[in-house]
Amino acid sequence: MRNRLKELRAARGWTQADLGERLGVSRQAIIALESDKHDPSLDLAYRIAALFGEPVEAIFENPHS
Repeated sequence: MRNRLKELRAARGWTQADLGERLGVSRQAIIALESDKHDPSLDLAYRIAALFGEPVEAIFENPHS
């Protein structure tokens, strides 16, 4: 699932480790999400959206549209 995670993280000056810490996941999990190698769980997608103050749909691309 394509996403804007790297762009949003970089705009805040956060490292992958910083973002992982804020979300309670590993840096490796962030790398996998940013490189589209792993899709987030629904819970994680909502936590990411809340952290960045944007709707889920603004961060993650719907692969079915």
